[in-house]
Amino acid sequence: MVRRILLGSQLRRLRESRGITREAAGYSIRASESKISRMELGRVSFKARDVEDLLTLYGVADEVERDSLLGLAREANVAGWWHSFGDVLPGWFQTYIGLEGAASLIRIYEVQFVHGLLQTEAYAHAVVSRGMRGAPAAEIDRRVALRLERQKALVSERAPRFHAVLDEAALRRPYGEREVMRAQLRHLIDMSEQPNITLQVMPFSFGGHAGESGAFTMLRFPESDLSDLVYLEQLTSALYLDKAEEVAQYEKAMIRLQEDSPGPEESRDLLRGLLQLT
Repeated sequence: MVRRILLGSQLRRLRESRGITREAAGYSIRASESKISRMELGRVSFKARDVEDLLTLYGVADEVERDSLLGLAREANVAGWWHSFGDVLPGWFQTYIGLEGAASLIRIYEVQFVHGLLQTEAYAHAVVSRGMRGAPAAEIDRRVALRLERQKALVSERAPRFHAVLDEAALRRPYGEREVMRAQLRHLIDMSEQPNITLQVMPFSFGGHAGESGAFTMLRFPESDLSDLVYLEQLTSALYLDKAEEVAQYEKAMIRLQEDSPGPEESRDLLRGLLQLT
């Protein structure tokens, strides 16, 4: 997914530098202006012929540059591992998983429950089961398996930095039996000690805070052409914010949450205290 966005952003840069309209670009590949827009946003697959024609229109004659962009187009069309879960994975969430897997920095604020990348299998099963009452057991198991597969990125050789701020409410709201919650708290303590993971807890005692709008995720990518992205999940869809002014507002909220929450070691102590109470 991120390769589509990267290629799209480079095609947009080339088009704008030549002063060519989306309408003219669409005409050159026998397509509409809206298709050019979707291509530049990385929301559709790329045909090699279309990319070649656009590069010619944009005056890209250097063979090395052309080969690089055409190679990126081929890579952008390769299905990710998550496509094998297409039977239980909404299309709007496939986009997020691709972006999450390509990010070099993931920052999250969560209030309802422990974030999916930090859930134990038993806790994840309890969360999915409660959210999908009446669903077949096989479907629930598949969704849990998908969640566990996503978590492998945090311990891979190219693991991203992961900074989580969990509201105390997410830690006190029970999912599953008592031992499920105890195991989840122990898991959080263990994960918080990983070198690429920073975990903070926003305690009830702080009162109102910068996370008043609810849970959100911020993604940063290693490619300099890609701007930070804010992901807001809804019940049946999701929003992806990439406008600089919108991202800046969430950046301020994230920084405030990190500054106002106890540090990682103090947060671990808070987790240990909750473990004793559970």
